[in-house]
Amino acid sequence: MGIETEYGISLQGSPAANPMILANQLINAYLEKFVPINDHARWDYDQESPLRDARGFDLARKLADPSLLTNEDFGLANAILRNGARLYVDHAHPEYSAPETITPFDAVKWERAGDLIVSTASDLVYERTGERILLYKNNTDGKGASYGCHENYLVSRSTPFAHLVRYLTPFFVSRQIICGAGRVGIGQNSEIPGFQLSQRSDFFEAEVGLETTMKRPIINTRDEPHADPQKFRRLHVIIGDSNMSEVSSYLKLGTTAIILSMIEDGFFTEDLALKSPVSALRAISHDASLKMRVLLRDGRSVTGLEIQRRYFELATDYVAQRCSDHEPTVLLMSLWGQTLTQLETDPTTAIASVEWVAKQYLLSSYRDRNQSPWADPKLALIDLQWAELRSDNNLFARLVERGLAANLHGAESLSEATQLPPSQTRAWFRGECVSRLPAHLVSASWDSVVLDLPDSTDLIRIKMSDPYLGGREQTEVALSGSLSDLPMTLADIFEVT
Repeated sequence: MGIETEYGISLQGSPAANPMILANQLINAYLEKFVPINDHARWDYDQESPLRDARGFDLARKLADPSLLTNEDFGLANAILRNGARLYVDHAHPEYSAPETITPFDAVKWERAGDLIVSTASDLVYERTGERILLYKNNTDGKGASYGCHENYLVSRSTPFAHLVRYLTPFFVSRQIICGAGRVGIGQNSEIPGFQLSQRSDFFEAEVGLETTMKRPIINTRDEPHADPQKFRRLHVIIGDSNMSEVSSYLKLGTTAIILSMIEDGFFTEDLALKSPVSALRAISHDASLKMRVLLRDGRSVTGLEIQRRYFELATDYVAQRCSDHEPTVLLMSLWGQTLTQLETDPTTAIASVEWVAKQYLLSSYRDRNQSPWADPKLALIDLQWAELRSDNNLFARLVERGLAANLHGAESLSEATQLPPSQTRAWFRGECVSRLPAHLVSASWDSVVLDLPDSTDLIRIKMSDPYLGGREQTEVALSGSLSDLPMTLADIFEVT
């Protein structure tokens, strides 16, 4: 699993500054300092297929919105980092795509490393130019634009996509009650004063589809596995919020991974299909009391909390039968259950684990002191400052300092994750090629690395079609040996052509 984060960006004192130019400047500043890639190294688009739909067809390129054409090289900053991540300009945003990990705990660690990386880049630009590029880990500018936080999960190809749609849709619609980041303003343009659970819910308009920026669907159908397509699919989840809270992010990733395992194993027998998923998504988000009821297709009326509670009960049975001795999963289940109980009894007690609750606490404190209505523009400013990445200006960080919220990873661990890749997936080999073989790295992507070795007349492509192959234990010996022996030693692990 792994997360892609698009950051809001602006230039302090110059709100009209071109965000694409700012993003390019930001990323290049980081690359020049920390990534020893030679001038001809590039991102490898050859294996990408962003218009392939999981429903069994390819969207014609001439019919696709330009935002879907993610396999075109526009000449902007685009690189693989030492930690195996990708950092690039995505339209008008800097985007950090975290390396592949196999646990939600690690996924949060390498996602948060991205926050540190782009913050460092902002500091580098400031040192050189005196201009401060501001970065926000949120999902909307409050004026109608939304940018994403996309989760990615490796799923068995043998699992019918229809099953994913059937069982994930109610889960995603209700999941915002435990991992929503909270938002001031209701409606895509924040035209209605108020507070809601999720940054993203108002921007979804379809149940299933390929789009990511227009007519956003609850279930995205992009079929681009970045792995062996006969064995794997990549579930591309675009409905989640960016989280400042590591605990909320951990719950988001961990609970989804458990539900996916249940679907793969054919464990579900109960259908919680919603009558109108898009309407339910917004209705649940707009009600911070958690009492809003929505209709299931079978006529039952339920709250988002009741949907989540039922998924939790089913997951509890699954874990008891399949992995009761796996301590990390047991701990995750305990946190999920505890969080639901807190939300059912007194949501304010969930301040340490649910981000929207923590944000609402801060906003309510301000409103009580100043007798402010939700239309007060200072509340929108607080919402924005909550997500600003500068540590001295970030309001979530202040709650952590006061002991009202907590993080899972310390500063030293996150700093290490900016330079070292996860050791148990192919991200290790990719990242170590950046660190150890910069002069020979021609291009790279998620599932391949192309090298120009001195004793070879042709370029060598190393295909990494299995994300579980390529960790430190498997590749350290090959990377530590001679360059002339590298293709032969890697051939025991990867397909080398």
